[in-house]
Amino acid sequence: GTGHIGTYLVPALIDQSHEVVSVSRGLARSYTHNAAWDRVEQITADRQAEEKAGIFADRIVELKPDIVIDLISFNLASTRPLVEALRGKIEHFLHCSTLWVYGHTTAVPAGEDEPLNPFGKYGIDKAEIEKWLMHEARITGFPATIFRPGQIVGEGWTPITPLGNDKAAVFSKIARDEEIILPNLGLETVNHVHAADISQLIQRALTNRSVAVGETFNAVSDTALNLRGYAETIFAWFGLEPKISYVPYEEWMKLQPTPEEAHHSWEHFARSSCLSIEKARRKLGYEPTYSSIAGVKESIAWLVENGKVEKPKAWN
Repeated sequence: GTGHIGTYLVPALIDQSHEVVSVSRGLARSYTHNAAWDRVEQITADRQAEEKAGIFADRIVELKPDIVIDLISFNLASTRPLVEALRGKIEHFLHCSTLWVYGHTTAVPAGEDEPLNPFGKYGIDKAEIEKWLMHEARITGFPATIFRPGQIVGEGWTPITPLGNDKAAVFSKIARDEEIILPNLGLETVNHVHAADISQLIQRALTNRSVAVGETFNAVSDTALNLRGYAETIFAWFGLEPKISYVPYEEWMKLQPTPEEAHHSWEHFARSSCLSIEKARRKLGYEPTYSSIAGVKESIAWLVENGKVEKPKAWN
């Protein structure tokens, strides 16, 4: 409730006169301040610990919710007991999935009916949750809706960079007018989304429940960015001419500071996500407020203002 999505979603729901209960470990605060948080009931719970103890699902049922928005379930063993406990007791259940359920896609932008080819534990586990939830929605009538966020951006955190990782140092490097190196021709893609737009899609799913139940929606901005265009845009925004070189992917991987960083980048390059939002537009009226690059710029501006990225000379 207090994470990336909750920062924007919870105040919006309060403003719409919903009664909101935010369940979290109580270790973090929302990324931006909003007076609406004073009207939120905060419940502290460690989900993993309570699931092991077999009490988490009952705790949620005891809150007597009409709607449950599950933002932090990462495997079916976590989702299934909650759904079973809520069956017949709620109006709507929304599950936060991920664009990584697609793996590699045959055609882009990929719509929700594109076959899923997940790889890696995270994507495979999320795809398993999706398959089971949609089966329950269609066979038993459980009121489930799934949304698939892209790479989240907004104030308070680092966007996935032109290097396919979450290391803000590359933006400081660009600010210093230094050359950056991209793999291949820099045409791999990332598909960001501002957390406020994910919040918008959730709200529209709640409002349009009759067409949202039993459905899955991509929650991304309207276009993806390729690494080259992304980097060139940031150079220009910093008042600089792009300084970019390219090397074959295998060589690029060896240039990274650690194998872990190289693998993190590979996770994004290998998927090169580019998703369609036409279904969400048609059925829910979803229209992202932020383009991918606008959301990224907001994130970077926050990083600069908070001393996490060097300020470009042109901004002085």
